[in-house]
Amino acid sequence: MLKVGLVGLGFMGSSHLSMYLRLMKEGFPIKLVAICDVNEEKREGKLTAGNIDISDKSIDFSQFNFYTDMEEMIESEALDYVDLCLPTFLHAPYAVKAMEKGLHVFCEKPMAISTQACQEMIDASKKYEKFLMIGQTLRFFPSYCYIKETLDSGRYGKLTEANLFRGGTTPLWSWENWLLTNERSGGCLLDQHIHDVDTLNWLLGTPYSVNTSGRVVFEGSGYDVVSTNYHYEGIVANASDNWTINNDDFGFEMRYRFAFEEGTIILEKGKLVDYPNNKPSFEPEISQESGYYLEIKHFAQSILDNVDPAIACPLESTMETIRIAEAEVKSANEKQSIAL
Repeated sequence: MLKVGLVGLGFMGSSHLSMYLRLMKEGFPIKLVAICDVNEEKREGKLTAGNIDISDKSIDFSQFNFYTDMEEMIESEALDYVDLCLPTFLHAPYAVKAMEKGLHVFCEKPMAISTQACQEMIDASKKYEKFLMIGQTLRFFPSYCYIKETLDSGRYGKLTEANLFRGGTTPLWSWENWLLTNERSGGCLLDQHIHDVDTLNWLLGTPYSVNTSGRVVFEGSGYDVVSTNYHYEGIVANASDNWTINNDDFGFEMRYRFAFEEGTIILEKGKLVDYPNNKPSFEPEISQESGYYLEIKHFAQSILDNVDPAIACPLESTMETIRIAEAEVKSANEKQSIAL
């Protein structure tokens, strides 16, 4: 039976909490025994809403031991791993500390605030011989895995275009407004747009250069609107993000269009449609399972099997995603293409 401590009960932490409760209800050999958050109100179950709130508001928090300090939690509980759902700038120091204390670490995306911090996490994983995996959840989402399978199988020939977008409400719900503080979050580019940066890195590898346009809307927040052209041989690739669309009718959207020589696949408004050339379109029969559930279950099962969970999401790859994002920031700052 794996024993888990959840560190951070903001928007993503409350979402992870729901996944653990589901796994426990299903009889998976895992138990969430402790929660750590600096906000004492979370002890009474005051959860944080977000742009895709998948948490359960009816949770009985009396079943968990509550802490406001991670080290105290680790010393007091017999844990197997911690799940870090903290502000980005805290990912590396808390992950390193947890591994130093003998625990495996599952860490929410993005990996860290910089590639240097990413390397510190990788070095600690090797030094202390502990598993570490980053929750780049789209690598587990069935609709994105469908693109990966199509690309790898070659059933539609070569990829010719990749176009991705995500955006929605400004994240005003974060602790001490950390999401709109560039030094803590990296802004929209590193916090939200990073999903699509990672998707392209996962599918296509590192582009030979990037050209990014960005706009700062909120002072001190970093880029709040961003669009990047990724230069790959023979592929037109773009990803854009805007977290200033504050309209209830819009909500939050993540969409894509991947065009191949012999077909096109489009995800829009939650609907996935496959358009083979000169044939009727169809909606693929894919799993409707949550990527958040799948990634956490994968990590836990890997520990039980003593197999490195990062095989599905290699640490060097998630660090490379941060390196690409850093090049995008440099491109937007300097208003020119940046070679990778």
